Amino acid sequence: MKTLTVLRHAKSSWDDAVARDFDRPLNARGQRAAVTVGRHMRSEGLAFDHVVASPAARIVETVEQVETGYGSALAPEWDRRIYLASASTLLDVVHELPAGADSALLIGHNPGLEDLVLMLVPDRVGDLLRDSVEEKFPTAALAMITFDTDDWGAIRSSAGTLVRFVRPRDLDPALGPES
Repeated sequence: MKTLTVLRHAKSSWDDAVARDFDRPLNARGQRAAVTVGRHMRSEGLAFDHVVASPAARIVETVEQVETGYGSALAPEWDRRIYLASASTLLDVVHELPAGADSALLIGHNPGLEDLVLMLVPDRVGDLLRDSVEEKFPTAALAMITFDTDDWGAIRSSAGTLVRFVRPRDLDPALGPES
């Protein structure tokens, strides 16, 4: 069995006058959300054999803040292809995950991450977790999908089971949508 966890970067700052979107940092709320998600990951005993992430500034900062809450380094492999990638490009990244890794964490951007989850998990009536992802995959949200295979390259559309979907507001209501 393979387990893929996807994490969207935390809320970034649009107030920072950066020349490129790639360089946009997190805002204070995003930093708090990332630490909170990291604490949740630790409390749930989540562990990863391999971590791959976009090298965009907001992802690098998200990783740093998640590590603070998680209490351990994630040590991601930085992969430029993940930056603003489509679901099909992200699936290519998944297919290339190391064979010896049974549990991987992919940290990236929307809409690609949301589209990837919706592609990999079949649309079944009454699947509340998938319905929640389809409604919105907010910043710093975490989704975990399991696959009945031992080969990352064999993962196909509708082959996964969504076993976890956690939004920052589920962990701390103060991190919910702004009024």
